[in-house]
Amino acid sequence: QVQLVESGGGLVQPGGSLRLSCAASGNFFSIDVMGWYRRAPGNQRELVAAITSGGSTNYVDSVKGRFTISRDNAKKTVYLQMNSLKPEDTAVYSCNADVKISSGAPYFNRYWGQGTRVTVSS
Repeated sequence: QVQLVESGGGLVQPGGSLRLSCAASGNFFSIDVMGWYRRAPGNQRELVAAITSGGSTNYVDSVKGRFTISRDNAKKTVYLQMNSLKPEDTAVYSCNADVKISSGAPYFNRYWGQGTRVTVSS
């Protein structure tokens, strides 16, 4: 069983910063892509940022230059540093990971964390 546990959400004023963390645990062989999604009230879930095991990243246009995704492969943890936060960044942020359970598994399974709420408000 693979578990993803997020932390770091909360209430912050516009212009402030937060750092989200997501740690993977359980029995598995490897993790490929890890990412952060968010869902704002009334909106569909959207990909915020993703990072491969090799460190390649991509971001949704609305967060480029403000958010930075990173990972520590040894700690099986992905981070999302969020700077210059705006009210429109308010959402529940969830991490995911594409995990290969064993070396012989033919594909990766996607697992999700439970989500952490970020509220940007004065």
